Amino acid sequence: MDATAQALRTLTAVLAALQIPYLIGGSVASSARGVLRATMDVDLLVRLPAEDAPRLAGALGSDWYADPDAMWQALVRGRPFNVIHKLTGDKFDFFPAVAEFHAEELKRAQEMEIRLGDDTLRLPVASVEDIILAKLQWYRAGGEVSERQWSDVQNLLTTNSALDWQYLATWAERLGIQRLLARAAGQPESSEPAG
Repeated sequence: MDATAQALRTLTAVLAALQIPYLIGGSVASSARGVLRATMDVDLLVRLPAEDAPRLAGALGSDWYADPDAMWQALVRGRPFNVIHKLTGDKFDFFPAVAEFHAEELKRAQEMEIRLGDDTLRLPVASVEDIILAKLQWYRAGGEVSERQWSDVQNLLTTNSALDWQYLATWAERLGIQRLLARAAGQPESSEPAG
């Protein structure tokens, strides 16, 4: 059994037991949606009130490095934090759901199989459209220089033929990334991608 998969299985079981809504995002989600890329950590979007940080840290137990004070401070500021599985050294990055778009991502997440090493887990994964939008936001926030994020977006656009372009266009406009979406889709930046 893959050690990272086992750690993720334990972590998501704790989240489920504490009734903390979450989804798998980032490169693990991209890989599940058809864009394979090796990654060293797992990104999770979570709806976690700051006051629940000690409860999560306690539930994870001694096999995990989870500093409840650091988690609380990050959540109060709407910033990400991480927990580390001590036995494997695997890092899991938590991104708090603080915006309307995050709520939409959680609502649209779909359970699907994720392959880690020789193991398969069935977990809620961000939709293709939401992964594209999130990656375009990260690309913009990073000064529009990350070849990895840009390549992921283009690969997701080309490997998923049944995209909801209306949803993409609506949220791209709301997030202020419509120019980047048009560019990634190979469209003139002043027009919307065709569906």
